[in-house]
Amino acid sequence: MTRAAFFVLTALADQPRHGYGILRETEELSGGEVHLRVGTLYGVLDRLTADGLIVLDREEVQQGRLRRYYRLTDDGVAALDAEAERMAAGAGAARRRIAEGRRAAARPAAQDPAGLEPPTAPGLAGGFA
Repeated sequence: MTRAAFFVLTALADQPRHGYGILRETEELSGGEVHLRVGTLYGVLDRLTADGLIVLDREEVQQGRLRRYYRLTDDGVAALDAEAERMAAGAGAARRRIAEGRRAAARPAAQDPAGLEPPTAPGLAGGFA
């Protein structure tokens, strides 16, 4: 699922919205990171409709302009929920690895497992024994 599709579905999770409302919500929900152009939005809406994840909820005329409102289908809710779970699991794995890396970096240098001190005198071949 693309990032744009994820935020469009998220924008529709609580109520039906028209195109401009979806644009505003996706920008807000993404913290300003997703800026959809109108043409891109309608491409995403067409794909999500074709995939059965959203449907046209209703059409209204306001100030002489037609507004189409879209809503999630049950399959759309399931897809959004699955994607949110997948993303959360990935974020959790990344956080665990970051924490492990920080703990490893904070440990003192590894010692000989037998607890022996490093050699300080040269051996027969000129190396350390």
